[in-house]
Amino acid sequence: MIALAASEIARVTGGRLVGEPTVEVTAPAVIDSRQAEPGGLFAALTGEHADGHDFVAAASSVGAVLALVEREVTEVDVAQVVVDDVTAALGRLARHVHDLLAADGLTTIALTGSAGKTSTKDLLAHLLEPQGPTIAPQGSFNNEWGVPLTVLRATAETRFLVVEMGARGIGHIATLCAITPPDVAAVLNVGSAHVGEFGGLDDTARAKGEIVEALPESGTAVLNLDDRRVRAMADRTRARVLGFGQDEAADVRLTSLELDPSGFPALTLEHDGRSVDVVLPQLGLHHGANAAAAVALAVAAGVDFVVAAERLSSAAARSPHRMARHVTDAGVVVVDDAYNANPESMAAAVGWLAAAAGDRGVAVLGPMLELGADSEALHRSVGELVARSGLRAVVAVGAEAAPIAEAAGGIGVAVADVTEALTQLRASLRPGDVVLVKASRSCRLERVADALR
Repeated sequence: MIALAASEIARVTGGRLVGEPTVEVTAPAVIDSRQAEPGGLFAALTGEHADGHDFVAAASSVGAVLALVEREVTEVDVAQVVVDDVTAALGRLARHVHDLLAADGLTTIALTGSAGKTSTKDLLAHLLEPQGPTIAPQGSFNNEWGVPLTVLRATAETRFLVVEMGARGIGHIATLCAITPPDVAAVLNVGSAHVGEFGGLDDTARAKGEIVEALPESGTAVLNLDDRRVRAMADRTRARVLGFGQDEAADVRLTSLELDPSGFPALTLEHDGRSVDVVLPQLGLHHGANAAAAVALAVAAGVDFVVAAERLSSAAARSPHRMARHVTDAGVVVVDDAYNANPESMAAAVGWLAAAAGDRGVAVLGPMLELGADSEALHRSVGELVARSGLRAVVAVGAEAAPIAEAAGGIGVAVADVTEALTQLRASLRPGDVVLVKASRSCRLERVADALR
C-alpha cells in the first residue's frame, strides 16, 4: 500500500480519528488479524460468525498501526478511524489510492464472468509480471471487500492492477467499478452460476455487462465472441472492442484445442496474422478459453501477442482446489477441483475426466448451489452427462447432489456426506484410477481429496 497518514485516511473515509494523526500506514490492509503486517491497517468487519472488533488487539500485537472500526475499541492502544460502515469506508479508501496510482500511470484490468474468473486472473498475472510489477487478487477476492483489499496491496511501483469482479445481482459490478475504474475490462461468459439470485441468464448478462459500461472511450472491452450474450455487450460500451474465442471474427482466435497425453490443453492462438502453438500446463480443455481471454487482455494492456502467448507454456496453476493433481501412495490420481462448481464448469471437468481417464475415471461430485428453482433439473443434467461419458462411477455427496447419481443410472452412487464418500471410494479404488472431486465452495469437498491423499 502507498504510505498514507492516519489523518488522510480519516478524511478520505469520512471517519473520526482516535489517536495520533501522523501515524503512517505503509503495509497492506487486511480483514484477518492473523495476516496483519507491521505498518498495516486492520479493517474490523462485523460478520455473521465473528466480530472484527474483537481482534483489533491481535492485529495490533503483530504490528498493525491503524484500525478501521465502527465503534471505538477502548482496551487497545492503537490509532483508530471510526466510520459508519467499514466495508463502504474500505471502498472509499481504495478509490482514493487507485486515483493516486492511476494518475501516475497504473493500468487497471478488470474481468468478470460466470466461470473461469480466477483461473483467467491467475493466467493474466503470469503474462503481465515480466512486463512490470503486477498486483492480482489472492484467491477469489472479488466482492465489495475483496476488490478494495486488492487495490490496497498496490504500491507506487505497481504497473498493472488485475481485479476480479463477482456479482450476485444487478448493480454489484457497477459498484465495484466505481471503486476501481478499469482501463481494460473483460466478460468471459454468461452461465448458470448464481442464476437463482439473478433470476435468469438475461439478468446475469445485464449485471456482467456493467463492467464494459464503466470503461472510458480510451479503454478496451475484451469480449468472448463465442457467447452470444457477451458478444452483444459490444453495444454497451464506448471503448474499442477486442474479441476472443473460436469465432472467425475474434481478434485473438483459438483455432485449435485438444488434450495432450498428460491431459493438458494444446492450443493454437492467432492474432493479427501471427500464430502460436502452445501447451498450457493446467488440466482441462476449458482452460483453452481462459488462455485466449488472458492473452487478449494482455494484448489490450500492451503486451506483444507472441510474447504473451508463449508465456502460457510456463503458467502453472496458482490458486488451490482448481484441477490440482495429486498422486497417492497407492497410485491413485486425485484431481482436486473443489473450489467451486456450476453447470458449465461441472460439464467441463467431467469432459476432461472422460477424455483423460475413460473407464478409469471416478467423479466425486457435490452440490452446485444458488441455482434456484432449476437446481434439481441442472443437477440431473450433470448426471445424464456422466452417464454418457464412459466413466466407471460417480459418487454424489449430499442430498442436493443426489439427482446426479439418480440420472447417472447404474454407475451412480448417492452418499450422505464426506465420511460415506470415503468409505465408498476406499473400497473400490485401484492403482491407476483417476478421481475428480468437485462441488460448490461452501461444501468443502476438498476434504475428500485431502483424505485420499
